[in-house]
Amino acid sequence: MKAGAISSHTMPGKKRWSWLVIAVLGLVLLSMLVPLAFLLGLHNGFHSVAHTGHATDQRNAASSRKDAAMKPPLIKGGVSTRVDGLLRNLGPTLPKEFRRNLVKETENKTAGFAVPTQIFNPPPKKHIVGVGSSTEGTKTNQVVDQSEKTCELKFGSYCLWRQQHREKMKDFIVKRMKDQLYVARAYYPSIAKLPKLELFTQEIKQNIQEFERILSESSSDTDLPPQVEKKMQKMETTITKAKSAVVDCNNVDKKLRQLVDLTEDEANFHMKQSAFLYQLVVQTTPKSLHCLSMRLTVEYFKTSPDDADLSESVLNPELYHYVIFSNNVLASSVVINSTVKHAKVSRKQVFHVLTDKQSFFSMKMWFFTNSYNDATVQVLNIEDLDLLEGQPSSHLSMPQELRVSFLSAAKSRTEYISVFSHLHYSLPRIFPTLKKVILLDDDIVVQRDLSALWNLDLNEKVIGAVQFCKVKLGAIKNYLGKETYDANSCTWMSGINVVDLVRWRERDVTRTYQSLVQRQLTETTTLGATMLTFQGLLYALDDTWVLSGLGHNYGITNEAISKAAVLHFNGNMKPWLELGIPNYKIHWRKFLNHQNRFLTDCNVNP
Repeated sequence: MKAGAISSHTMPGKKRWSWLVIAVLGLVLLSMLVPLAFLLGLHNGFHSVAHTGHATDQRNAASSRKDAAMKPPLIKGGVSTRVDGLLRNLGPTLPKEFRRNLVKETENKTAGFAVPTQIFNPPPKKHIVGVGSSTEGTKTNQVVDQSEKTCELKFGSYCLWRQQHREKMKDFIVKRMKDQLYVARAYYPSIAKLPKLELFTQEIKQNIQEFERILSESSSDTDLPPQVEKKMQKMETTITKAKSAVVDCNNVDKKLRQLVDLTEDEANFHMKQSAFLYQLVVQTTPKSLHCLSMRLTVEYFKTSPDDADLSESVLNPELYHYVIFSNNVLASSVVINSTVKHAKVSRKQVFHVLTDKQSFFSMKMWFFTNSYNDATVQVLNIEDLDLLEGQPSSHLSMPQELRVSFLSAAKSRTEYISVFSHLHYSLPRIFPTLKKVILLDDDIVVQRDLSALWNLDLNEKVIGAVQFCKVKLGAIKNYLGKETYDANSCTWMSGINVVDLVRWRERDVTRTYQSLVQRQLTETTTLGATMLTFQGLLYALDDTWVLSGLGHNYGITNEAISKAAVLHFNGNMKPWLELGIPNYKIHWRKFLNHQNRFLTDCNVNP
């Protein structure tokens, strides 16, 4: 029994040992056949497997750009994928055009050949195909131009004013040091994780600490310690070394993008803030003009001047009647003074200044104490007039000016279109005895005799105006609602307009306007309703009569200004504001009476 038990126990053991021996012999045989297979060229059958493994090993083992260049992958499809992935990680530091050229060049050179080692070493800028210093400057300018176009679309003439008044950056060295510190901080965490770079890590850390200490003690260039330029050069060298090391670019990229986002947010905040302050200056009456209005008002009640009898002149339809809607004493005075000085016969001129209650007494006092040759000036308070049926006069507004901005591929463009207010459509009721009037905005300067306009035949049209073909009706379709109009028709502006009141009454223009306003109750009702009201009723004046844009366009030449009969300062930069364009303001200021005691007391004169 014992012998049988022992025999049954030992037989399976011998079988296991025999299988182990066979397995070892098989492995030995395979180890001999594999080298023979490579020697006989049989390795072509599993070419891609070998190189796929090599590429993977290389990605895991690479520790520097030099190592990557010495062990290039040789597969045809894998090279493009690897290079594309590498360049995608390095996206923020390499131009897109260079990246495309590099990938294309790699694909062309890997058909059975090794990828050149210099591809992984960033070449000097002068060797980059299609990217030179001039190209980089052009791309930078394109980015700046795009930013300016967007700015102008949002904020209008503020962006034009900002470009002209841009000051040289102060404390440039401090700004540059902060930029270097941000970049160094972005690279430091990734560099610190790399093996065998302990000394370089310590160098970056020391430079960062040194810059932090200097910037904590200095807020301007004058506060910086001596030899700071050497420290900046040292930091620049350190940053260059950090960029040349193989680091986790995703971490660096995220950090730099965070800094860029913070900087952009701060820049946008300051732009919105300055644009708000710009608009505040534009819409606020200057201190000197407010002083002038108050002094004139006080003087009026102190002296109580008697009103002259102007009934014979203001009601005579044979005289030249000019109508000005304004609450600006100085602006109205310049319009009247410039018109009278260039008139051949001033005694036939009658000016009707319509203003609000707040400015009425200052206007009365100013034109009572100032004479304009033989011309007649009448001041009317619109709030004392019964103008529009069923609408209180207190709801009537002064002339309006609307900004229209266009963003195209070539450039952005901003135009300011001055249009009639609701008050303009009461002209037949205000002047029932007159047949023709010329409307003058208070932001114009007359440089030629206007008597030719009184003899002008309007060809049975209601109004004569200079067309503004830079803006077509199709471009302002959002302001026109669903009404019928010709999209290719030119818009037109106020500034100087010849109005045939007889035709106005016959066509019942006021009722047409009121019906359009009731259908278009929006912020831009005035613009759309005005353009639609005078469709087919407009006589186009010659372009030489009016030159517009002096309140926002810096590109108007002196030759164009000298040829124009009327200068129109449409835009935000009015000539009586400090924001006014200096080259154009001189044409406005020369019609001021610099010896006037009110102007001197209120410091209106420069």
